[in-house]
Amino acid sequence: MLDATMTQQLSTYLANLREPIELVASLGDDPKSQQTRKLLEEIAALHDMVSAQFDGTDDRKPSFIVRRASDAEKWVRFAGLPMGHEFTSLVLALLWAGGHPPKVDADLLEQVRGLEGDYHFEMYFSLSCHNCPDVVQALTLMAFENSRITATLIEGGTFKDEVESREIMAVPATFLNGEPFYNGKMELAEILSKLDTGSEKKAADKMSAKEPFEVLVVGGGPAGAATSIYTARKGFRTGVAAERFGGQLHDTLGIENLPGTPYTEGPKLAGELERHVGEYDIDVMNLAKAVKLVPAREEGGLHTVEFGNGAKLKTRSLILSTGARWRNLGVPGEAEYRNKGVAYCPHCDGPLFKGKRIAVIGGGNSGVEAAIDLAKIVGHVTLIEYDSKLRADEVLQAKLRSLSNVEIVTNGQTTEITGSNGKVDGLVVKDRASGEERRVELEGVFIQIGLVPNTEWLKDSGLDLTKFGEIAVDEEGRTNLPGVFAAGDVTTVPYKQIVVAMGEGSKAGLSAFDYLIRTEPAEEIAQAA
Repeated sequence: MLDATMTQQLSTYLANLREPIELVASLGDDPKSQQTRKLLEEIAALHDMVSAQFDGTDDRKPSFIVRRASDAEKWVRFAGLPMGHEFTSLVLALLWAGGHPPKVDADLLEQVRGLEGDYHFEMYFSLSCHNCPDVVQALTLMAFENSRITATLIEGGTFKDEVESREIMAVPATFLNGEPFYNGKMELAEILSKLDTGSEKKAADKMSAKEPFEVLVVGGGPAGAATSIYTARKGFRTGVAAERFGGQLHDTLGIENLPGTPYTEGPKLAGELERHVGEYDIDVMNLAKAVKLVPAREEGGLHTVEFGNGAKLKTRSLILSTGARWRNLGVPGEAEYRNKGVAYCPHCDGPLFKGKRIAVIGGGNSGVEAAIDLAKIVGHVTLIEYDSKLRADEVLQAKLRSLSNVEIVTNGQTTEITGSNGKVDGLVVKDRASGEERRVELEGVFIQIGLVPNTEWLKDSGLDLTKFGEIAVDEEGRTNLPGVFAAGDVTTVPYKQIVVAMGEGSKAGLSAFDYLIRTEPAEEIAQAA
């Protein structure tokens, strides 16, 4: 089960074990159970503090528990094989069970330990889902830190009957005490905010107590990460407030056009950016959603940003890099059947539609790439493009047209997504040339029609926005408000690409540096000093 590279890496990691751990498997006679036995035997052979036993009695087969030998009440269960994107989650489970300390904020750990009540989590993942590991790892950590929390992590491809019976059509899908808890990616702090009603106020009070920043970056994607590195290197007190550090990178799989990096994946790049930012004295505030900007009353004064949890941060210079999000189709049925056949992440949810008929809406690069990837898994793909021709790169179009199970519809306007029994069963598409409508029977719709800038919260701030909602910036990343800069997909700069966002973020950081050294602090700042 483990190749030479994985064996070597795992052996190196297991050297960090501080106390014995046990792997307890519940197996059947099926091939997956045989593979699970082999995997656990290979792991146990790598370190004398790891033992494997095969006398488990859990109903889910194959499954296995990872637990600390000295504390059997703290455990996590993997049902199915945690390979692919989840192999790292398995490694972390082994390390944490063996006493290796997690690299997690101490306050969050104390919050987990202080939770009262019994929490039994079941979470479904797919091996190709790049958003699932964050949820798997957060629940795993909680189970090892609090004996009243259990986590059962289920590979949906192995337990298809459960997926069908629970009507799971998007992962990650998390259940708590048998009831739906959340569909989608969650980090530890987000889970805790749902369980601990007082956590939001604590976070807000902690943020509001901070001294004014010299540079505050709102948004933690490639642009925000780059700008914070530049301003921190210039010696300015820098803060990053991000709703989700890494931004759209978490929703991007293969990246092949970042110069100097032939191939990487979005979540991996997000992690590397977070580590790079962590090399500097940058105050990163995650899960912070900005809701209002109050500009400084005079040049050189303090700007105030208000957040959804009630917190307020002040800063001499402000860099907005809130990015963009997937555009909704805006037709009847889209919202009603979201996560019930309507999806936005082909890499995460594609395996749940194996052998089924699906549609991809959008003929740009993202839509065509999604159709190509999904065609390898599903039974049939109908790609629908509103324009009279596809807009994707020619190389992608050629690949798409070579696939026998793909139908391409141009001049197609999707007017409705239909469903029955709570799930998608088709869509209605109108030919924009003839006006004729037809219904396409299918079981999934993947929407890939571009991006919307995250600027709704700025509309009453006095900041210049275009009719598309983008922040208007000049060649130096300056907005119409003194001391306020912007970078990345949220701005008017063309070509929404990772490398462009990084460059624009760096530029905005240098422009903020130039502003700070040339602008005298307003009287309110001088008096406070």
